[in-house]
Formats: sequence, structure tokens, C-alpha cells
Amino acid sequence: MMRDFGTLEYVRDRYSQTWSWKVTGPRAVRMVSQLVPQSWCGDGPDEAIVPDDAGSIRQLKWMAERYPLEVVSAAVWKRRAASASRRRGRASRDDPRERLGRAKPGPQFSGDLLKFQERGLDFLIKSSGNALLADEMGLGKTVQTLAYLATEKRALPALVVAPLVTLTNWQREIGKFMRKKSRNGRIVPGEPPSSAIIRRGRQEEMPARDIYIVNYELLDKRVDDLSELGIRTLVCDEVQNLRSKSTKKYAAVRRLSDLPTVEHRIGLSGTPIYNRGSEIWPIVDILKPGLLGSFAEFCDYYCYVNGRGKAIVLENKREPLRRDLQKHVMLRRRKADVLGELKDKVRYKEFIDADTEYYMRELGRIWDKLEAEKGAASAGRSAPGAEIHTAIQRAIQRERQAAGAAKIPHVVNFVSNVMEIEESVVVFCHHRAIHAMLCEQLASFSPASIIGGQSDSARQDAIDTFQSGGTRLMVAGLRAGNVGINLNTSRYVVFAELDWSPAIHRQAEDRLHRIGQKNTVFAYYLIGNGTLDGHVANVLVDKGNEIDAIIDGETGESRGSESAGLILAQIRDRLGSHPAA
Repeated sequence: MMRDFGTLEYVRDRYSQTWSWKVTGPRAVRMVSQLVPQSWCGDGPDEAIVPDDAGSIRQLKWMAERYPLEVVSAAVWKRRAASASRRRGRASRDDPRERLGRAKPGPQFSGDLLKFQERGLDFLIKSSGNALLADEMGLGKTVQTLAYLATEKRALPALVVAPLVTLTNWQREIGKFMRKKSRNGRIVPGEPPSSAIIRRGRQEEMPARDIYIVNYELLDKRVDDLSELGIRTLVCDEVQNLRSKSTKKYAAVRRLSDLPTVEHRIGLSGTPIYNRGSEIWPIVDILKPGLLGSFAEFCDYYCYVNGRGKAIVLENKREPLRRDLQKHVMLRRRKADVLGELKDKVRYKEFIDADTEYYMRELGRIWDKLEAEKGAASAGRSAPGAEIHTAIQRAIQRERQAAGAAKIPHVVNFVSNVMEIEESVVVFCHHRAIHAMLCEQLASFSPASIIGGQSDSARQDAIDTFQSGGTRLMVAGLRAGNVGINLNTSRYVVFAELDWSPAIHRQAEDRLHRIGQKNTVFAYYLIGNGTLDGHVANVLVDKGNEIDAIIDGETGESRGSESAGLILAQIRDRLGSHPAA
């Protein structure tokens, strides 16, 4: 019967904790699922929840005008439907970024903000300092955060949790952009807020400071004494470090964020998603607990589980997730949106030769060693499955290093050709052995070097030498040199090896492509013919598509997915087709 078409009610959805529209009735639910793709299931099969935004309300209005939809919340519906009609054709107004003003930082701030950075400050103020600042790398997330600490009256003391290699930079930026405030509220000219970098894991009494700085790996050891400091603001730089809720550092940050003194929780990352969209849940649940429901509820609505047991955000849910993030917790600006003077970034996938004989010999050794390790694990008495999994991961890592070594002569030739046109170049690699080979074979260019385990001073000396023109070549580890540094005097970046995560590469690219860069940045991904680099490149494309859809609302062609089993099968297949190897 048409009179039983359905009902419409304004409710607070228990899953998203937002005010939404609940549609009931089988016919109404079927229709709304076609009209509003962003809708989600309610408590029963004949219930749907529709977001309370102008676009969705216009679709509901269209349905209500044609079918006998009983409106329970008549007063609210009349007001919201009228507002949606007035805003028709101006959908950009629904974007929270369009409502941001140019906030002025407080007197404790001692620098100048660009216009878009003032809007970032406004976003943090309106979010009460509980937000994810996800601007692309190189847009000044650090300075916007310091502006907020200098503006919010009850922001200090603050705790900054960051990667080890960025601690000194945080202290330097604090001294550059903030002024000290005395106990009577007066600004002390020429004196920065007091700050302390925590470098020891031993529990000890902490001195009183305005800002404490600690790295993620040390946090678990110091969480007890940090909990006694009356922290009011928790800043998590490179917040993608919290993408796994099962780690000690996540548990430590969770404990600190739940302290009654903590009022503001700020996450910073240009790449909050590293590999798959479900990584956003642990981060958001620190910054705004409950916004995305429990992890089980989040996965049930947004994700499917692939063959490796990983939660992947469904393609038709990526845009709704992006809109929810931007509406409630995330500010994302791209360089193209806010820096009109910044030139483009161009990526090239270059296929180069590789020493296939060497590569095949190494594959043979890798396979033999893997079979021996699997046999030893199976003969053992405890946890053979875990030992076999570890052996497989080691085999894959060895294969990646073999592929890198097989390419070395041709990578060196490629880099040398670029250097001959008198351009400076940054070369990224993954393995220490490859880093050493590149430095040795490119020694005639006196390369600066960044590698894991360097002291802060050695790392900064290498950066300063390169930036000042003391050398035109930088060789950097992908994981050691992809955050916390500025290499914008160069416009060529070469990836001698590929990492599994597209976010790692994007962070590395943006060491060059950032404020102050005056040229187009060219990023070359060198893929070895005859190696499994092509498969890794396809994995990067596939992961990149999911990340882009959720963070930036862009999609691309999906080409393949990560599978350790596939790699091992290809290794075995290649060995079988080269009996002489």
C-alpha cells in the first residue's frame, strides 16, 4: 500500500554520533539507497541513515514530494529542506574549508602566517584543538600548530610526540615562532617558551617546561612520568605512526590522550594513510573518540576483508568516508589549492636494465635458504606457522635488495646523466647495502648522505651542505630522509628502490616539492627490467588509489594488489624458467 511507503525522522545516529535522517520502510529504504549513495544501514533491514547535508536533503525532498513519506520531525524537516533549497547549485558551501576565516595568532606567536595558514589556525580554533591537520607536506603544519599553541589560552604545557629525526627541528621551530609568556601573562621579548627534548627511557622526575618533545619509540617507557606533568595539549606529528592500534606507542598515546588534563589533541600528517584506508580509524579514535564508531562497526560499514585478512575500504564508501572526515575532524589542502606560485610535480616510471644473471643467482640462493628455513621451522616443536611467515618475509626483503643491487650500474648511469646537465639530484634508496653502493660508485660527485642511525648534527650538516650548494648530490634512505627535512634547492628526485607504501614515496618527493621551490619537481621511479619491480609498482598504484579517494576524493585505475604468495610464486616461476641460474 502506498500509504505505508515509509517514515522520515531526525535522530542522533548511535554509530556516527551525528544528527542524521532515519528512513524506515522497505520501499523508502530501497529508494533512498539509490538516491543517496552516502546513506548507511540502520538497526534493521528496513532502516537507512542519511547524512544531514544539503545534497542528501534535496534527494529526500524529491522523494517526499512524490511519495507519501510520513515526516515525524516536521519542524526540523521544514527548516532544513528550505535551507537546502536556497543553497542549491552552491555545493561548495558544504565544504567546511569554505567556512574558514583568516584567524590572527595570539601575541605569543612571533612569525608571519600565509593566508591559507591563517585559515588552518582558524580550523584548529574552531575544532577546539581536536583535529587532524592533513595538509600536503611542505605547507607548514608545524607552524600552524605552533600558532595555535600561541593563541589558545589553555594550551600549555604541551607534549609533542614525533619521529626521532624531527625532534631537534621541533625545538628549533619553537624558538623561531613562539615567545615566552611569564606567569603574570606578559610576553617576554626575545625569549622562547621553555622546552625539553626527552632522550632517555629511564623513569625520572621531569623539570617544569612549557613544551616537552619525545619520539614515538621512547614514549612507552616514559608514559608514567609524562602523565604527571598536567599536559593540556597533545600533538602527534607524523600521526600515521599510530595507524596500528596494537602497538605499544599507540597504547601510550591512548593513555595520555585520555588524561583528564588533556583538552586538545592535534594530529599532523600529509599522509595519514600509508597502505590502506582502515588505518585512519585508530588515528581518528585518538583525536575524536567514537566519531567512526568502534573498529568493528567501522569495518562493518566501510570495509571488506581481503585474502590476507586486511580491512580495505570499499570503493563506493571511500567518498562518504572522505566527506565524514572533512566534515568532522580533518583539514586537507593540496599545494595546487593554496600555492599558485608552486610549480607542478611530475612523476615518471623509467624502465632500466638490470644484471639479470646476478639477479637470478640471488633468487636461487634466496629460494634455497627459504626452503631450508621452512623445513627447520616445520621440524621444530613450537609455532612453526609464525616462523615460516617470518622466513617468507625475510625472503621477500632479500629479493628486494637483490633487485636493487642488480640495478646499481644503470641507476648510477641514470643519475650521472642528470648530474651532467648541472642539476642537483636527490637519490632515495631503501637498503643500507644499496645506499653504500650508491655512495661509493657516485663518489666523484662528493654526495651528502642521510641514513638511519646518524646523529642529529651529522644529519643537519648533510642537509646544510646540500642546500647551500656544497654538493649537488644527496643519497638518502627512504625511511630516514622522508620526513623533517627540506631539500627544495633541487628539482630532481630519483628512486633507486621502491618501497611498499606509496606514502613513503610521497613524503620523499615532498622534501623537494614544498614552499620555497621555484621549479617543477621531476620524480623518477627506476624499475629494473627482468626483476619484480613491476609488481611492486602495481602495488603502489593500487594502494595509492585507495588513499587518494579517501584523502583527496580522486580515483585512478586499479592494477593489482599486494600478495606475498604472488611474489614467491613469481620467484619460483622465474627460477623454473632459467634452469642454468
